[in-house]
Amino acid sequence: MTRISATELARRLSDVLNRVRYKGERFVVERGGEPVAAIEPASSLAGITLKEFADLLRDAPRPDDAFADDLERIHSAQPPALSQFREWPS
Repeated sequence: MTRISATELARRLSDVLNRVRYKGERFVVERGGEPVAAIEPASSLAGITLKEFADLLRDAPRPDDAFADDLERIHSAQPPALSQFREWPS
C-alpha cells in the first residue's frame, strides 16, 4: 500500500483514482503522519449478495428467550450516545 498525505492526494486526486481503478493500487491517506483513510478499488469492497445475506439469516440459530433481556441489560449499561461527542477543537 502506498502512503500519501492528504495534501498530496488533493493535488493528485485524478491520478490516484486512475491508479486505483486501472492498476488496482491501494493508498493510505495520512494527515499529520497519521493514517486517516484508505483508498482501494471498489471491487475489493464487494462482500456478499443480498440473497447470500438472507440465506445466512435464515440459517442462523434463533435467539433464546433471554436474548431480549440481555439486550436490555446491555442497553441500560451504556451512556447516552450524545454524551460521547465533544466539540471539535478550533
